[in-house]
Amino acid sequence: MHRANGTYHFTSESVTEGHPDKVCDQISDGVLDAVLKDDPTGRVACETFVSRGVVIVGGEITTKTFVDVDQLARQVVTEIGYDHPKYGFDAATCAVLNAIGRQSPDIAQGVDTGGAGDQGIMFGYACRETPELMPLPIMLAHRLCQKLASVRRSNELDYLGPDGKSQVTVEYVDGRPLRVDTVVVSTQHTPDILDRSGKQITDKARNEIIEAIIKPILGKRLMDKQTRCLINPTGKFVVGGPISDTGVTGRKIIVDTYGGRAPHGGGAFSGKDPTKVDRSACYMARYIAKNVVASGAADRCTVQLAYAIGVAEPVGVYFDTHGTGQVDESRIEAAVRKHFPMTPRGIIQTLKLRRPIYRATAAYGHFGREDAGFEWEKTDRAEVLREELLGKSSKKALAAA
Repeated sequence: MHRANGTYHFTSESVTEGHPDKVCDQISDGVLDAVLKDDPTGRVACETFVSRGVVIVGGEITTKTFVDVDQLARQVVTEIGYDHPKYGFDAATCAVLNAIGRQSPDIAQGVDTGGAGDQGIMFGYACRETPELMPLPIMLAHRLCQKLASVRRSNELDYLGPDGKSQVTVEYVDGRPLRVDTVVVSTQHTPDILDRSGKQITDKARNEIIEAIIKPILGKRLMDKQTRCLINPTGKFVVGGPISDTGVTGRKIIVDTYGGRAPHGGGAFSGKDPTKVDRSACYMARYIAKNVVASGAADRCTVQLAYAIGVAEPVGVYFDTHGTGQVDESRIEAAVRKHFPMTPRGIIQTLKLRRPIYRATAAYGHFGREDAGFEWEKTDRAEVLREELLGKSSKKALAAA
């Protein structure tokens, strides 16, 4: 994934908040936020499934507060944009089934003492390809989907529906992004932009999507005459959302993280309270990796943290700077262990994770965001790492970050 020489292409995808899987992520994180709002120490493991006309919310929750799951699910679906029968899935008429139980006491006895909520491996990553210290392909894919949503909500293109996807292929030369080779945008739409055959959207609509969505995001710097723009490649996308495809919480983990540019441990994020290291330790790993890169100690950094259920300290910590490190990885690890807590309790306190901040993470990625509440995106420990690893005279990272 990190070839330093030659020319190659790398691709990442994103989806809009109306994609069925992301509908589920947002409902699950909406439940989590509702619990944390009144009960910051509540335990939540919430899963959602959507299909034709139905939302099923299940999992294990232990809390002192009450959450009206039916009302919350309908509110989330409405705010996403499924608020009319024309989309085939409507917040007012869909069924909502609540199948939530309580957390197992066998798990709770290990977590209550400050241990990890489960075993697992978690990864964090950062690089210098963008100001957010994220890989360029996934950031472009997210921005295209965000633009799709904003253009839909503003009615600039009034035929767009809530469901949509993007995919961006970037050409790299000697490890640096040069240009966008191919862009794919697939967006749900109403039938009125189909041509006479009824099987294809019109060229006019394709051009409108390119002008309103793609060009404002990619601009002249990344696009050239050879850049391919594929708009609804199957021809049309009238039937979308949960009526066309089931959705499940946690099925877009690569979209949630680094677009495939870095490893993923396998655990999903949405619907899990911060005692679950699947979520909180991934946030800490990103926080560490971003501060290492921002410090100038490396141009790229991958961090792996490993945990055992009920055990507070990680059983494994691993660093890889992919040949870009200014100092040895062992020195970076020693500095990180000194300045970053890695127990679940320390992570939760440092990143302020017992707040209702999670629904905002459930679409357009958990990383590379400047939204309020994304504490793991701060580079507030870069300077102390720079001084410890590179010396007080070095200004490299802070000038470049």
